[in-house]
Amino acid sequence: MKKVILTSLCFASLLLASCDNSQDKLAEERFEKAIKSFAINDYNEAKLQLDSIKILYPKAFDVRRKAIAFLQEVELKEQTESLVYLDSMMQNKQEQLETIKNRYVFEKNEEYQRIGNYFWPTQTVEKNLHRSFLRFQVNELGVMTMTSIYCGSGFIHHLAVKVIAPDGTFAETPVSADSYETTDMSEKIEKSDFKMGEDGNVMGFLYLNRDKNIKVEYLGGKLYTFQMSKGDMEALTNIYELAQILSAIQQIKKDKEETNLKIQFIERKMNERKEKAE
Repeated sequence: MKKVILTSLCFASLLLASCDNSQDKLAEERFEKAIKSFAINDYNEAKLQLDSIKILYPKAFDVRRKAIAFLQEVELKEQTESLVYLDSMMQNKQEQLETIKNRYVFEKNEEYQRIGNYFWPTQTVEKNLHRSFLRFQVNELGVMTMTSIYCGSGFIHHLAVKVIAPDGTFAETPVSADSYETTDMSEKIEKSDFKMGEDGNVMGFLYLNRDKNIKVEYLGGKLYTFQMSKGDMEALTNIYELAQILSAIQQIKKDKEETNLKIQFIERKMNERKEKAE
């Protein structure tokens, strides 16, 4: 009886050892695939192979330790290359900005403005007194704003804007969260502001239909309608394109900050691992 038990125990031990060896071998094969993928800059595949070692072969302890260390190397290389790419993109966008920014009017009062605004030259305030129109601007951070301006003999109390293309398609803003009315001598003046992303895609719609005749309706109180001029459509087009560049620059700055934080985190983990090994 004792002999049978001993034989069974020996067999079980051999079986477990065989399983462990099998796990080590399979885990090592995954590790080699990760190395090959890393060599050809396929970082996603390399990370996939390394992550699978932990999941599929939990008892392959030596290979798992190697995989954790190598995963940090892969992630560091990936983030470093991302930073180089972002630097290249930033340089490209900055060059685009330098090429066109002198075409715009830049306004910033250093006494009370932290962020300045770009206007198209035909839409500066002094050139558009006593006129009802859509004015466009973009600040240095790439935030574009449309202002619906009304000038007339009586208030219409407008709070929203609808723009209509010749084929009947249209876009409409929600009610403005920033509007006011005033009187200058006998003239009634109303203004409502709409930021990009909070404008019901009116500015995007205008840009897509920039070569068409657009009808504008002021909504809220008394309906007021007019045809958008070619000059104002030109302003919309150029401000929209500048906004795309400026907002891209801000996004790249944000992405660079996040990438640098990831690099710092990975390097800290690598240093901690080296200190423990010593």
